[in-house]
Amino acid sequence: MMQPALDPAPAAARLPQEALLDSPDPSSSPTWSGAMPWLRDSRGEWLVGGRPLSTVVAAVGSTPCYLYDRARLTARATALKSRLPREVLLHYAMKANPMPALVCHMARLVDGLDVASRGELRTALDSGMDPHHISFAGPGKSDAELEQAHATGILVNVESFRELGVLARASERSGVPARVAVRANLPFELKASGMKMSGGARQFGIDADRVPDMLREIGAIGLAFEGFHLFAGSQNLRAAAIVEAQTLCYDLAASWLDRVPSPPRTINLGGGFGIPYTVQDVPLDLDPILENLAILAGRLRGDVGGANLVIELGRFLVGEAGLYVVRVIDRKVSRGQVFLVVDGGMHQHLAASGNFGQVMRKNYPVAVNRVTAESESASVVGPLCTPLDLLADRAELDVAEPGDLVVVFQSGAYGRSASPRDFLGHPDVVEALV
Repeated sequence: MMQPALDPAPAAARLPQEALLDSPDPSSSPTWSGAMPWLRDSRGEWLVGGRPLSTVVAAVGSTPCYLYDRARLTARATALKSRLPREVLLHYAMKANPMPALVCHMARLVDGLDVASRGELRTALDSGMDPHHISFAGPGKSDAELEQAHATGILVNVESFRELGVLARASERSGVPARVAVRANLPFELKASGMKMSGGARQFGIDADRVPDMLREIGAIGLAFEGFHLFAGSQNLRAAAIVEAQTLCYDLAASWLDRVPSPPRTINLGGGFGIPYTVQDVPLDLDPILENLAILAGRLRGDVGGANLVIELGRFLVGEAGLYVVRVIDRKVSRGQVFLVVDGGMHQHLAASGNFGQVMRKNYPVAVNRVTAESESASVVGPLCTPLDLLADRAELDVAEPGDLVVVFQSGAYGRSASPRDFLGHPDVVEALV
């Protein structure tokens, strides 16, 4: 069937200003972050995977649904990899989105996968990724998880002396030393980070001042030491802050090189790369970060020949490639305020409701799947019996009626898997890779 002709003009006119999805072409902009514009067709429908949204939703079978665009996933990962120094490996942090089909797609685009549970580990192994390029982090790994990780041959980022003991016993039974890296609780934090994971007392990793003790223990019990895992924070849009944190992480790792039981193979500098969610958010400028990574890669060549740096990214790789799509059930006006009641909500997209770590609630970019002559201020609310079930608060939208589709952009990360889907017993949300 012939597809409707593309018409970028309606997208430019009707795409919410705060979406920040109309990024320039990568070849013409040094600050390009890898995003691609979402376009509408000549009838005003959003295009997903080159097809009108209503057609894709009909093929998926129902709303609410999450749709992940393959082309956007591929573009982001390949563009970033093409600019990384050869000593810098790109890993996908599966906690951002562990959907099996998406993980299988990402496994072909990145150098490794990072998991945070035995469930994610199973998905990572099923993706076809070489176990040698899978790592496991998390502050509460059970004995069973550690034993499974060792049996599969993946790298374990150890975060306590208890974990060392479990891995030592598993290694003794198997006759094969467990592969380990030391995750350190850094003595600094990633400034301006949406979620800080180091500095001060933390449940993550082992305090930096105890790392030398852990290195001695690893050597004493004969585990296979492979490197360091240094993760300072996430969702950061300030390149200078990321550059500073990566440099401090490398300096700290370098200070331990004279105490390691064997030369490290990898130094994982974590992630932190953020994506814009509101009109106030300026997309991350990658250039200073890439320039600094090249400097650090040069230092690594001099300090440890044959080793690699690793950057571990989740949201940055998949967040802008996903849409959450809901259908309007009812249109209500209460004291002059329009409410669009839709068939999905906070139980399926907790982050968009503002209840996933936001200090001050801000709307994700939201749009209706058609263009109308006029727009209006409307709040998009879900079906749950709580005022917290709010997907958009007084957003400027095209006029919508029952049956219309509403799209929440920037929904490729921390969506379905980060939400309380059983709350109030509504049906689960569908996911599809398009």
